[in-house]
Amino acid sequence: MRGVTVRFGDHVALDDVTLEAPPGRVTGVVGGDGSGKTTLLRVLAGALSPDAGEVRRPDPGRIGYLASGSGTYPDLTVDENLVFVATAYGVHASEVARRSGGYLERIGLAGARDRLAGHLSGGMRQRLGVICAMVHRPELLVLDEPTTGIDPVSRADLWWLIARAAAGGAAVVLSTSYLDEAERAASLLVLDRGGSLAAGTPEEIAAAVPGTVRRLRERPGGGLAGRAWRRGARWFAWEPPGSPPGEGEVVRPTLHEAVTVAALARELEAVGGGAP
Repeated sequence: MRGVTVRFGDHVALDDVTLEAPPGRVTGVVGGDGSGKTTLLRVLAGALSPDAGEVRRPDPGRIGYLASGSGTYPDLTVDENLVFVATAYGVHASEVARRSGGYLERIGLAGARDRLAGHLSGGMRQRLGVICAMVHRPELLVLDEPTTGIDPVSRADLWWLIARAAAGGAAVVLSTSYLDEAERAASLLVLDRGGSLAAGTPEEIAAAVPGTVRRLRERPGGGLAGRAWRRGARWFAWEPPGSPPGEGEVVRPTLHEAVTVAALARELEAVGGGAP
């Protein structure tokens, strides 16, 4: 998609956003609540038309889309969910078991084929939802926060499925608010209030941080407080280009620091400020 804008009344949900999603790779869309992640994925999957911009995508039958939530039918069994979704995409019922059997075995659902989806744990339903989205072997697989609120084992299983889809040639686009797992993606788009905050590989985004990031011994005061943040037990601060050197150890920014600095830099620009 290129230059996509989406408005809901007076609210601009996406503002001139561009995203590249090459086949065989995982592209991550990162942002907090209200950043525009879900709107972007709905546009990409064809569930929402943009007000401006260009979107190039496969035919609807070659897209797999898992909206926020598990995307499963609670009153159908695991096998019935898979057959129902697959046949809707033109896959013969006899082919479903062959396509999904290995996935179900690998992620621990082989013994739950006859269980109703509504009786599965949240993590199991989410894993089933991803398999349903990819059982027809889509060219484009779109997943809206597939790992939110699930246990670490389920998250690892989901990333195994995601990697398998990409290895099979699909362009995989997923949204997440977890920067630690966003680093697994080949490339990222970071959204903030509907606009693009940063884009590139995780390494490129981290390397593009302007100015200096310092690790501090304690919470800073004064003018530095507005450019400081806490991650875990540690405090960090950003010095914009041209700022006088401060105290603390200079550190190489990670993706976490890069995204925080990008947001601070945008705020500084919005108020017309420069380096203090």
